[in-house]
Amino acid sequence: MRCLGVRGATSVSHNTRESIIAATRELLEEIVAKNGLSIDEVASVIFTATPDLDSAHPAHAARELGWVNTPLLCVQEMSVVGGLSRCVRVLILWNSERRADEVRDVYLGQARRLRPDLSEGGDDD
Repeated sequence: MRCLGVRGATSVSHNTRESIIAATRELLEEIVAKNGLSIDEVASVIFTATPDLDSAHPAHAARELGWVNTPLLCVQEMSVVGGLSRCVRVLILWNSERRADEVRDVYLGQARRLRPDLSEGGDDD
């Protein structure tokens, strides 16, 4: 068994608790679905949010999904000129028998621009 990193990011429509939680929840659900990830295999999760998102911790979405025994950390990103605004990123540390090339990272909404090489098609909502 090895510890793999699963990355993801999403854009958030508004700086409200509801928008932050909904966007983060959608991101986590997509990561779980694409990777067949089980919560019991998750070692820990690090969330980051851009400075313009301060109405809720993205980790609340994981707690609402039942990730109650998983260590979670929320960090505020530094402000970068020209950087993507209203963005939540996640790094899931996953204990798995899979190979690193089998991991499917997930980028949604405007965050697809961060890693177009890893993003599947779709609208930039």
